[in-house]
Amino acid sequence: MVIGIAICLNVLGCNFSSYLDLTEEKRFTLTQPTTNLLQKLDDKVFVQVLLEGDFPAGFKRLQRATQDMLIDFRSVSSYIEYEFEDPSRGTIEEINARREQLKKDGIRAKNLFIEAGDERKQVLIYPYAILHYKGRSIPVDILGEDVPGVPSEVALNNAVGLLEYKLANAIQKLQITRKPAIAFTKGHEELSPLEVRDFSESLLPFYDVGFLDLDSVVYIHPEIAVLIIAKPRTVFSEKDKFKIDQYIMSGGKVMWLIDALNVSLDSMRQQNQYVPLPYSDDLLNVADMLFNYGARINNNLVLDLKNTRIPQVIDERGSQKLVPWYYHLVASGNTEHPITKSTGMVNLRFPHTVDSIRTKTPIKKTFLINSSKNSRLQYFPVRLNFEILKYKPEVEQFNKGEQPLALMLEGTFPAHYKNRATASTLEVWKELGQEFKTESVPTKMLVVADGDIIKNPANPATNSYGRCGYNPYEKFAFANKDFLINALEYLMDTEGVIAARTREVKLRLLDQVRAEQEKTKWQLINIGLPLLFLLLFGLAYNYLRKRRYAF
Repeated sequence: MVIGIAICLNVLGCNFSSYLDLTEEKRFTLTQPTTNLLQKLDDKVFVQVLLEGDFPAGFKRLQRATQDMLIDFRSVSSYIEYEFEDPSRGTIEEINARREQLKKDGIRAKNLFIEAGDERKQVLIYPYAILHYKGRSIPVDILGEDVPGVPSEVALNNAVGLLEYKLANAIQKLQITRKPAIAFTKGHEELSPLEVRDFSESLLPFYDVGFLDLDSVVYIHPEIAVLIIAKPRTVFSEKDKFKIDQYIMSGGKVMWLIDALNVSLDSMRQQNQYVPLPYSDDLLNVADMLFNYGARINNNLVLDLKNTRIPQVIDERGSQKLVPWYYHLVASGNTEHPITKSTGMVNLRFPHTVDSIRTKTPIKKTFLINSSKNSRLQYFPVRLNFEILKYKPEVEQFNKGEQPLALMLEGTFPAHYKNRATASTLEVWKELGQEFKTESVPTKMLVVADGDIIKNPANPATNSYGRCGYNPYEKFAFANKDFLINALEYLMDTEGVIAARTREVKLRLLDQVRAEQEKTKWQLINIGLPLLFLLLFGLAYNYLRKRRYAF
């Protein structure tokens, strides 16, 4: 009977597992959308993790967290298989060949400095997981990009918190058999294909990306997953607005990246004083449309003490120095929203404020990007020049608090052309086989009051381009592309996997000063107290034993 019970327990233990998650933030419990995604798997997903080797404690924690997450995935679906590998193991020829192949696959090594006593050495690590499914594969950067000013402990903690989302998101993308279509609008002097090349090419592995001239189509096909309107500079006709409106009514998603005023650093350098003018009196003729959907972009400029620098001539010899430029903001995201949680700072150039407006239908409105608390506003008309750089900023003037710069709208939107469309327009629409809709199905849209957020440095003469969000003066790429890709995936996410981005793993660090001051006390408690209990137990045990068996 004992042998039979032991066998039964072992069989049950191999086939069934369970646990209790007693952590405050439920760090070991998968979100329901991730669980649903894993339960729908119909073939093996092999995860090749390149996190094996001799790492410092922080990376060992990331390694263990990755393994724990894969174990949790496997507990939901037996199709999950994984293996940890060290890409720096083998002969020099094997290592170099492997690194070259990883580079071709878009996997970049990260430099890690390890200190051991007086010795300090540099090693290359690959904190990546490569997921394979039905002949397709996708690399996942487990660690993420370095963010200036963020301590390594916090960066590693953020990486641990995003593990579920990154792995689940990769599995979701691998299951897509037909790439969704993403379209940039044309015909209104939007940013050129070269100026959005970095962002669009980042989408190509998972999406079909193209450009759509609104004048050349009779309607926007609902198979276009997201429509991106990137910094238009000429007004939209009523026909184009009608097409966009009915596309939204059919469930289409739109990213509005709009500038209200025509201003740039180059235009200011051409004149001693510059007055930025609106592109039109009604925000390119879409102000009423956005107002109907619940957003308003204002004719103002936001200045902030948290900014990036520009070069300025400081003497007669033409010497230049980088000085703070209040109109180029370094803005932070909403830490409670999955799009911006654990995402770095974004760099905005001459942004405006965006307001949320009461709508006829219930729409959820969430501000995603805000200026810092030390901001101020300038309203049109305003005269701009570089004279303000000669004086020290008066901090008391930057007292407007956090200003909203980007807004997410979610819900059922009222049609802008309800009771506005002419009879002839409705007749033509009917002849095209389209149904005029007065209210949308549940959908989403993003409104950003800065068209340059998606722009990358571009040189038409050489057909070359840089990274989206790259600041040539600071020589650093801000998280503009990460923000926009997260927003795009949030707009399209029907499974709700992106909810895993809100997972928070609290960083509970030791108080180093207190730990050093109370070192002896805690050593005695942790080492001496157990020995004391053991001694007392031994004495008591021997005393009772002698008393019991004494004649």
